[in-house]
Amino acid sequence: MFGIAVQIDGLATHLRALEGVASGGLPAMVELKQGLGDLLVEQTRTRLEIEKTSPDGVAWPRTTDDRGALFVTGEHLARSIDRNVEGDGVEVGSGWVGARIHQFGGVIEAKGRALVFAVGGKTVFAKKVTIPARPYLGISPANAIELEHTAQFFLSRAFGLGGA
Repeated sequence: MFGIAVQIDGLATHLRALEGVASGGLPAMVELKQGLGDLLVEQTRTRLEIEKTSPDGVAWPRTTDDRGALFVTGEHLARSIDRNVEGDGVEVGSGWVGARIHQFGGVIEAKGRALVFAVGGKTVFAKKVTIPARPYLGISPANAIELEHTAQFFLSRAFGLGGA
């Protein structure tokens, strides 16, 4: 899977304490990481479908036919976003073959005579196409606050402190 890894810093002491707490049959630490991973997946899908900006708030370059980028043809990308909980972290990314080039940009060159694709209902032939970077993986400041609040809420409930 191509993606980002999220290391949850500052929670190590609390997470060790959670290892003995069970909720719904899962160790609480695993449950917390799975929940944060699910939230990261939803945040990334929101970025793709609605926000159309990088995690640092920069608007993505528009397409050559002046459409908004990634979700018009990126439904595959949004649906492919997933998470993997492993060790002390959570990885969020995509196994879709086109995911990497959208994150970093790059040049696609024809292996045969030409690339063939449609733009604005017209068939286009090209020897190469440059795809600008449209970073969608990462954590915005608003995402970080939501993740922190979610972890705080979970921890307060796990330790019987109430929480809202």
